[in-house]
Amino acid sequence: PPPLQYGIVLDAGSSHTAMFVYKWPADKENDTGVVSEHSMCDVEGPGISSYSSNPPAAGASLVHCLNQALRDVPKEKHMGTPLYLGATAGMRLLNIANLQASDAVLSAVAATLKSYPFDFRGAKILSGEEEGVFGWVTANYLLENFIKRGWLGEWIQPQKTTLGAMDFGGASTQITFETRYTIEDPRNEVMLKLYGQVYKVYTHSFLCYGRDQVLKRLLSKLLQAESYQATIPHPCWPTGYHKSLSLSSIYDSPCTEKERPSLALNTTVTVVGTGNGSLCALHVSKLFDFTTCSFSRCSFNGIFQPEVSGNFIAFSAFFYTVDFIQTVMGRPVHFSSDLKDAAKTICATSWSELLQKAPKLEKRLADYCAVSTFIYLLTTKGYNFNNHSFPNIAFQKKAGETSIGWALGYMLNLTNMIPAEKPSSHKSMLYNYWVILILLFVVATLTSLVTAVCLLRRSKSSAI
Repeated sequence: PPPLQYGIVLDAGSSHTAMFVYKWPADKENDTGVVSEHSMCDVEGPGISSYSSNPPAAGASLVHCLNQALRDVPKEKHMGTPLYLGATAGMRLLNIANLQASDAVLSAVAATLKSYPFDFRGAKILSGEEEGVFGWVTANYLLENFIKRGWLGEWIQPQKTTLGAMDFGGASTQITFETRYTIEDPRNEVMLKLYGQVYKVYTHSFLCYGRDQVLKRLLSKLLQAESYQATIPHPCWPTGYHKSLSLSSIYDSPCTEKERPSLALNTTVTVVGTGNGSLCALHVSKLFDFTTCSFSRCSFNGIFQPEVSGNFIAFSAFFYTVDFIQTVMGRPVHFSSDLKDAAKTICATSWSELLQKAPKLEKRLADYCAVSTFIYLLTTKGYNFNNHSFPNIAFQKKAGETSIGWALGYMLNLTNMIPAEKPSSHKSMLYNYWVILILLFVVATLTSLVTAVCLLRRSKSSAI
């Protein structure tokens, strides 16, 4: 087999960083080819944006995983292995709140990455649109919707439609899909030429609509509704669960700062779960604006979106939430009504019951009611999936052995592994293997025939 080449991407998300090591055959004829995940490593601790007051610690946090990369990539390949870091919505928010701190964190991270023997090619903040499009590229690349290997090693363009991609991170959510409809807002249109095919893709990223920011915004709305009293009921938290929070933990984000009260930020409030699914849905729906739209149709907040069509893959927190519903709560999610009912059931389940069902998930357990309700409202009221189109969403974490997310698409783009032009129809190295196999088969068949003829003659002569 041809030797392997490697590439490393650090996905610096808002809540945590993950490192992916990719591999692919190094022979030039495979340049368009089969990239797969070699290994991955979850960086311990929070996302790099949380180190704004101590930037060097952001760089230091990556050391454990980078040391793993030194072991995972053969030593002789280190110098030729491209290394990228892409930061997403957590750093986009920090960039809005404090540009100097954002620059300092990126510099500290870059300094750490440069100290390793890999081919470091930069640390940057991705735009929401880049994040959406690269996630879409990753999903369709892994599922061989752009191109695939034929039996003889030649490249075949399957006559398959592409898959829409929905990503739900800690600070933003993205929806990206190919469409034949007119995209009325040019900011949402991306034209891609991959392997000689042109794709018209709609994409939008909603900042402040990631899981962690949604939960902060929801708390802010509840505090506002209850006039910042010392004790606040939370309809999305389970009965029997309560927590004391400082106002600074809620209003430390650009997503909530416009609602910041005049009270001192070190003020603490006690939030008490009341487990009321209907009231929870009412409060979560206030995070969306469905009233304004200056286009022929919108998703929410006045953002143009054509009608969803075809199949979709929903990953990141979409997958984790639906997986919780299916495995812990034991409920199917085939239709949007299943998701609505499951959210209501979670909301009505007490804290002690939830802890009994999933003790290992204690840290995030209280928030599944709110997040399930949010995903239901986002997909149905926001993106306009209906009973007919909702079953076309597959909630998935991986395709084969490779994680779905923007990281692979980002590396494929930066290393020019997906050419704009159609690959030449020459047979690859696999073709030679096929030729050898066919020749061996022919030789074996002829040998068998000759042997059979000889044995037949012998048996005839002995009979005489």
